[in-house]
Amino acid sequence: MKKEKEQVDKLRYERALQEKGYAYIAGVDEVGRGPLAGPVVCAAVIMPLGAEDIIDGVDDSKKLSEKKRTALAAKIKEKALWYTIVEVDEKRIDEINILEATKEGMKEALLALPQAPDFVLTDGNMTLDIPFKQKSIVSGDALSYSIGAASILAKVYRDNLMDDYAKTYPMYAFEKNKGYGTAVHIAAIKEYGLCPIHRRTFTKKF
Repeated sequence: MKKEKEQVDKLRYERALQEKGYAYIAGVDEVGRGPLAGPVVCAAVIMPLGAEDIIDGVDDSKKLSEKKRTALAAKIKEKALWYTIVEVDEKRIDEINILEATKEGMKEALLALPQAPDFVLTDGNMTLDIPFKQKSIVSGDALSYSIGAASILAKVYRDNLMDDYAKTYPMYAFEKNKGYGTAVHIAAIKEYGLCPIHRRTFTKKF
């Protein structure tokens, strides 16, 4: 019974919106606000919400193992009605700051959806400049099925991207730290300096 209750909880925002007549509910989330290197990645997704379509195990991507996230991302892409993934690179982050870059990426992801959503659920505590009705939910990636699905898509995409960057810039161990400021990463910056994908505004003290 516990599993069933958890699933109902994750869908409470979506079900409440469906009862008000909203059909296409988009979840949007970002991954990579904190790292010293690489882009922030935003994903938007409109999932089918029929009982038979719900994917078991969708949660905040940070709570899931890499193997579980990868398997879920494949299922989400297969099941999603529509989804988009957008990167906002380190140069843009340095130019307008990480919060504005995140908002820009979320907006772009939503506007790129082939079907305009009737309502948008966003993770965090922010209002987006979008032509859709919206609600932001703190810890939304753990509380809303749609936002959780978006967080998984964004996380898997960004992790794969950082694994690719690790081949170009092997000294920073991006395949392990994904650009976050671990001791090994910071030591590498001190030894080798910055590479092209480092965020200059995040690495001034090094």
